[in-house]
Amino acid sequence: MLFNLRNLLNAATLRNGSKQLVQHFRSGQPTQTNINLKGRDLLTLQSYTAEEIKYLLWTASDLKQRIKDKGEYLPLLQGKSLAMIFEKRSTRTRLSTETGFALLGGHPCFLTTQDIHLGVNESLTDTARVLSSMTNAVLARVYKQSDLDLLAKEASIPIVNGLSDSYHPIQILADYLTLQEHYGYLKGLTISWIGDGNNVLNSILMSAAKFGMHLRVATPKGFEPDPNIVKVAEEYSKEYSTKLFFTTDPLEAASGANVLVTDTWISMGQEEEKAKRLKAFQGYQITMQTGKHAASDWTFLHCLPRKPEEVNDEVFYSPRSLAFQEAENRKWTIMAVMVSLLTDYSPQLQKPTF
Repeated sequence: MLFNLRNLLNAATLRNGSKQLVQHFRSGQPTQTNINLKGRDLLTLQSYTAEEIKYLLWTASDLKQRIKDKGEYLPLLQGKSLAMIFEKRSTRTRLSTETGFALLGGHPCFLTTQDIHLGVNESLTDTARVLSSMTNAVLARVYKQSDLDLLAKEASIPIVNGLSDSYHPIQILADYLTLQEHYGYLKGLTISWIGDGNNVLNSILMSAAKFGMHLRVATPKGFEPDPNIVKVAEEYSKEYSTKLFFTTDPLEAASGANVLVTDTWISMGQEEEKAKRLKAFQGYQITMQTGKHAASDWTFLHCLPRKPEEVNDEVFYSPRSLAFQEAENRKWTIMAVMVSLLTDYSPQLQKPTF
């Protein structure tokens, strides 16, 4: 009883604390942060600065250490509710969001296409206004990015992209946290993407350079990422002095890479293209032979669910695979997003090196 009361009092103190916090970095110099994301949407990482994305990862690391490692009770979202709109099925996005929001004291409400049809039974504008009056935030997993954009325009509460056909920002946050935990840093790492030019790759293109990471991309001809997104990524590469390379040769993309990444070749809604895609992606399976072209410390990421044609068992279940740590980190990163967008909480533990 006393333990729970003490933690509740501590949580109240943290919520009322200032958003400015002095931390000591490896250099020993005090550094002040004044980043406040409260009330923001998260539709794409393009709209977040390098320091803002690092802040989200810092918060995720902080919550993970305090709650998982130290066993602290942090009801930071007590009294808050979240509308979860899912047009597409999900394992990790649903579980990480539901359990994470509840762990922080909040109430998640899961809504499928059987409960709510965006723009069908009710206009997106009306839906956004109704949800704004009853919940504190919306996480939506949808097909069209434009639906998210309209929800964000019409809602008065934060809208979070749980996945769209264009972007998957919350997945990439988990990827970066996983790599930071494994390597101890992100700057200077080379990521090799071998697969489809899809929403996950788009989110990497919108963010990797902001951490000083290099990116090598291999996609089959006809399956390249959106040219408009590539153009922005090229601008980021110049701004942050990183290397960005595109090819159709998986082994060329893997050359010197620290991280080999792939994803499903057949995304939800593309089932009719299965035969065509399987033929186009022949030779794109990641194996130990692929790893021989990578750096000696190479690791493997996959956002799951995984198919054997994308990566063989030898790699997927090897010590080089970080896929399950990556999956767990979906929970800590979405918790960080919700805490950052809905509260005044500041990380209490030392900022990791990025």
